[in-house]
Amino acid sequence: MHRLASALRDLPPSCGPVRLVGVDGHAGSGKTTFAGRLATALGGAPVLHLDDIASHEELFAWTARLLTQVIEPFGHGTTAQYSPYDWRARRFGPPRPLPAAPVVLVEGVGAGRRALRPFLARLLWMELPDEESWARGRARDGAEQRDFWGEWVRAERTHFAEDPSRPYAHLLVTQSQEGYEVLAGPARTFGPDQTVTHRDGPSAVC
Repeated sequence: MHRLASALRDLPPSCGPVRLVGVDGHAGSGKTTFAGRLATALGGAPVLHLDDIASHEELFAWTARLLTQVIEPFGHGTTAQYSPYDWRARRFGPPRPLPAAPVVLVEGVGAGRRALRPFLARLLWMELPDEESWARGRARDGAEQRDFWGEWVRAERTHFAEDPSRPYAHLLVTQSQEGYEVLAGPARTFGPDQTVTHRDGPSAVC
């Protein structure tokens, strides 16, 4: 993981002074856990969870809010202020700061959407099939969220049919019992002098 973190830190800024790194994939594919571990390897890089930007009424129609609250301030080199959504109370909370750090991770379904890609230094895709990802998500959330998951799956299918992320991913991330493996993705922008195959586990740290 540390080798990947080092490669990301060496990238040129993509949004003002920030190297914005997207972590996308199907719901339940492990984005949040991976982003947390990568943030730690980056020395505590901020992580923006797109679950805080979306809402029940706007599962995917949150682009304008993200651009206004986060991307525009970063473009000016200033701290962003976004209002996280409370999924239980069904309302947005008080503003929360997001510093324009050298590397900021944006994780969530749709992190690699068309409107956001111009501001990303790298896009990572969690390589887990949709049905397997959704099964993991349903098991995680339990019967309480069964109705929501039915609505979510329909919305996610529609989103990725209209605005796919994986074809534009620079790196593909797979998880195993040994850790993570990071491979070159369809976008393949790493040069011959850059390592794109990393393994993270008990006997190997990327």
